[in-house]
Amino acid sequence: MQAVMSQEIFGTDGIRGKALEGWLSVEAVEALGRAAGTVLGVGSGHAAEALIAHDGRASAKALQEALARGLAASGVAARTAGLLPTPGLAWLTATQDVSLGVMISASHNPAEDNGIKLFAGAGSKLTDAQQSEIEMRLREEMNRVDPGGQAAGSLDLTHDAHLEDLYAEHLIQLAKSGEPLDLAGAKVVIDCANGAASHVGPRVLEAIGAEVTTLFGAPTGTNINEGCGSTYPEPLQERVKALGADFGVALDGDADRCLLVDEKGDLVDGDAIMAILARDAAARGLWSDLRIVATVMSNRGLHRALEPVGVGVVEVGVGDRQVVEGLRQNGLRLGGEKSGHIIFGADSGFIGDGLLTALHVLGVRARTGKTLSELAAPFVPFPQVLLGLKVAAKPALETLPIFQEKRMRYEEELGADGRVNVRYSGTESKARVMVEGPDAARIQEIGDDLVDTLREEIAARAST
Repeated sequence: MQAVMSQEIFGTDGIRGKALEGWLSVEAVEALGRAAGTVLGVGSGHAAEALIAHDGRASAKALQEALARGLAASGVAARTAGLLPTPGLAWLTATQDVSLGVMISASHNPAEDNGIKLFAGAGSKLTDAQQSEIEMRLREEMNRVDPGGQAAGSLDLTHDAHLEDLYAEHLIQLAKSGEPLDLAGAKVVIDCANGAASHVGPRVLEAIGAEVTTLFGAPTGTNINEGCGSTYPEPLQERVKALGADFGVALDGDADRCLLVDEKGDLVDGDAIMAILARDAAARGLWSDLRIVATVMSNRGLHRALEPVGVGVVEVGVGDRQVVEGLRQNGLRLGGEKSGHIIFGADSGFIGDGLLTALHVLGVRARTGKTLSELAAPFVPFPQVLLGLKVAAKPALETLPIFQEKRMRYEEELGADGRVNVRYSGTESKARVMVEGPDAARIQEIGDDLVDTLREEIAARAST
C-alpha cells in the first residue's frame, strides 16, 4: 500500500481505478468512509446519515460495506439505495435530511474498474476545499498502524427500496408538470448499459405512456458497458431501425450521460442535444441570458447552429467540473459535453442526468410535433476525429518537442477552419487527440500522425 500512498487520489470525477486495488482497496475505502464522515458529517446541519448507491458492478458490495464501516466509525449511519443512477443519488442527497451521498461507480469504464463520487448534503459535488480536507484525512488514516481500531467484517447495511421510488416519481412529476409530457403511442428504445438505470429508466418512460423496449437492462456485475450504452450505441441504432421506433436513448453505466438515436437510426450526440434544447429555449423566450456552456471538445457546428437564433457559447475546458464552473460563474441554464453529459444549471443542482436530458428532448418533440431528426437538422457537425491512446505515463505535453512541433504545424495548416485539441483523460490512462476541419480524410491523417508521434515520444521518454 505504501506505493499507492504517493499516488493522486481524486481525479476529475472522484476516485476511479481498478476495483479493490490501490485507493479502491477495502482498507482504503473504509478509511475514506471515516475521512468523509468526519469532514461532511460533523456540523453539516443535516442528520448524521449517508446515502450510498451503486451502478451494479460485482465489486460494489465489498466497497459499499467498507464505506459503511468507515462512516459508522465517524458517527455517520448509512443507508443504501442499491442500484440507482448517480443523478438520482445526488437528488436524494439534496432532498433527504442527510449529511452526504456516496456513489460507487466507474461511469462508462469497464466492469473491472470502479470508483467513488462524493456529494455534500446539498447534493452538490465537493468543493476543492472539502476534497482537499478529505484527502488529507484519508492519507492520515492510511498512515495509522491500526486504522479505526476495528477489524473488517460484515455490517447490517439497510437497503431502502423506497429511495428508487422517490427518484422515479421525481422524474415522472417533472415530465407531467408545466406542459405535461404524454408519450402515448411513442415507441422508445432505451439502452441501460447493464448499469444504474436498468430498473428506473424503463419504469419512468412507461409511466408517461411510452411503448418501451429495453436493451441491456440486466446487470450481472460483469457486463456493464460491455458493447452497449452511450459508448457503444450501434446496437441501439440497429434496434431503433428494426422496430421502426420513434426515439432511442443510450445511457452510460451510471446514467449521468445520454446520447439519443433518431427515427432513422442516426446518432444525436451531446452537441446536437444542446443545440435542440438551446434553440427551443430561445424560441420560447425562456432565458434572459441567451448563452450556453460547452467545452473545447464540442464541435464548431454547435456554434453555427445557435448563431441564427442569437444563442452564444461560453467555451470552457474539458470535464463536467469545468462546465459546472462555467454555469455558476455566468448564471447560465444549460451546458454540457459532446459525450452527452448535459447539465441544467441550478435547476438540477448542477448534476448531469441522462434520463432528465431524454425527457427534456422528448418534451421538445411533443411540443413541436417534429421528429428527432428534424429537431437535430440545424446542427451540422464539422468533420471531426477523436482518437484515444492508452499511455503508461502522462508526461506534460509541452515537454515533448517532436509532438509539439507537429501539433503547431497542423494547427497552422488548419487555420480558422479547424483546430487540434490534445489532453490526457482525468479518469483513465489515456491521451485523447481531437482534430476538426473541413476535409475528413485530411483530419484523419493528422489525427493518426499525432497519435503515432505521441505514442513513440512517450515510449522513448519512458526508456531513458
